Amino acid sequence: MASAYGGPGKYIQRAGEISRLATHLVPLGRRVLVVIDGFLHDSLAPSLRQNLEAGGLVATVVRFGGECCAAEIERVTGLARREQSEILVGVGGGKTADTVKLAATAVDARIVIVPTIASTDAPCSAVAVRYSAEGVYEQSMQLPRNPDLVVVDTAIVTKAPVRFLVAGIGDALSTWFEARSNLESRSNNYVGGGFPATAAGIAIARACHEVLMRDGLKAKIAAEKGLCTTAVENVIEANTLLSSIGFENCGCSAAHGIHDGLTVLAETHGLLHGEKVAFGVLCLLMLENREQEEVEAMIRFCRSVGLPTTLADLGLTENLRESAERVAQGALAEGECTFATPVVLSVPLVTDAILALDAFSSQLAA
Repeated sequence: MASAYGGPGKYIQRAGEISRLATHLVPLGRRVLVVIDGFLHDSLAPSLRQNLEAGGLVATVVRFGGECCAAEIERVTGLARREQSEILVGVGGGKTADTVKLAATAVDARIVIVPTIASTDAPCSAVAVRYSAEGVYEQSMQLPRNPDLVVVDTAIVTKAPVRFLVAGIGDALSTWFEARSNLESRSNNYVGGGFPATAAGIAIARACHEVLMRDGLKAKIAAEKGLCTTAVENVIEANTLLSSIGFENCGCSAAHGIHDGLTVLAETHGLLHGEKVAFGVLCLLMLENREQEEVEAMIRFCRSVGLPTTLADLGLTENLRESAERVAQGALAEGECTFATPVVLSVPLVTDAILALDAFSSQLAA
């Protein structure tokens, strides 16, 4: 018997917590490099630098380049070395978080992530995804350690466009279904060199799904009105913490594999990660030939919160078989997580599953 569990050193979620960041960083070191997403750099950088310096920290604050690609990873790593940074802080979305995680690992600095949107499960994990400068998926990398600290300021997260919260729901929706794939295929998780999932990891993946089904639509509607209800808080936690622990401790499968395949199509580059993953979830259910009631329920749930359920929703309206085949080829590239799906896989089968899901969803009544 063997099993392993991984997660962040500490997770804190509270409105206004970014103003208390210095208090959390002092025990970790003194020299801090903060990388802030470009959309928020100008509004957050001055006050954040002032707060950190008032807390006795030596802070360097820079703007994120926009893509977690080799050049940006090298740039941030170089800055960290030059500034002799003991702590790297990523403030922004998933690509900012992954860039900081990779750079901090390279210079052996502490990792702190401050998500400003609840759109992905990147903040808490020891996994980072690298893309090309053009946004095409290149590689998913397992890091030797998780972030030391994740600080979620819900006052900031709830001010972001609701589309980001919904995309996070789409990403988190994959957590239990891909965990189930890995359990059935007896695949290892992403902790260390890979181990069977612990009961704790499986329970968290289930809990993630339960929160989304119970609170997802309520949270979306409240967030559209600028309200931070208990449902919104619960979904932020599901998107950020539960989904992250769930996928890392149980594994991904074809939902994320199909997402990776979709990145090769230029038409999908305007979509958010979680939007593509949500479509991948529906394709995964079709690929695994799950019960019709389950497929229908998830299509209806995705529709209710505004996630894509057809190829047309992804901006794909022509040459559908050709596009689906390109996605399938990308999803079955060497090393892809798609192979954790408990099905004998082939490009024709994945292609047909994508097209079958599109046809089924298109004909399903509202």
